[in-house]
Amino acid sequence: MSLRTEQAACQGQAGLVEYTVDHPEDSPSGWALVLHPHPLHGGTRDNKVVTTVSRACVQHGLLAVRPNFRGVGASAGVFDHAVGETADMVAVVEHVFQTRPEAVSGPWVLAGFSFGSAVAAQLYAELADRDLPLPARLMLIGCAVDRFSHRALSVPPDTLVIHGEHDDVVPLSEGMDFARAHRLAVTVVPDAGHFFHGKLLLLRQIVQSGVAGL
Repeated sequence: MSLRTEQAACQGQAGLVEYTVDHPEDSPSGWALVLHPHPLHGGTRDNKVVTTVSRACVQHGLLAVRPNFRGVGASAGVFDHAVGETADMVAVVEHVFQTRPEAVSGPWVLAGFSFGSAVAAQLYAELADRDLPLPARLMLIGCAVDRFSHRALSVPPDTLVIHGEHDDVVPLSEGMDFARAHRLAVTVVPDAGHFFHGKLLLLRQIVQSGVAGL
């Protein structure tokens, strides 16, 4: 499947936030926001897990938005331990709702990988506090929420937590602890490491199942 992509940007707290928009073949039935891993360890919007999740969403008919966090690419600012990044993602969500009427009339999906999972979980809580539109599905992949959490969190009971069995960056036990605390199920990918090498097709299928029926 070939993707039609475009580049866009909005203003965040620290300045410009750039993002890529991946378009489905037909008119979008909704949209997805997909957040990348740790900026100081090579994480960008073009990370393979991020693009795999985006493609799964696009195949489901969603418009997929992949931002670069602070200090990555043309996004302004410096790494802020998920605090400023969360504030910037609120700005991205508001910008999408203002500029993409063809997509925002349908449900939306919020997904984060590794460091991006921490931003996603805190973004969900921030949107709820501000009475802004909440995603129909929250996906936390390689869940590292507790490493960067700076506020009380409440995630929906149908949150999809996906973790590699042999994650060498965020141990499976860490994802299990988060899921246990929030009474969530965990989808474990056998023999997968943190970046799901050799398991991206399976990850894509899990994500597609997670957005089915929205």
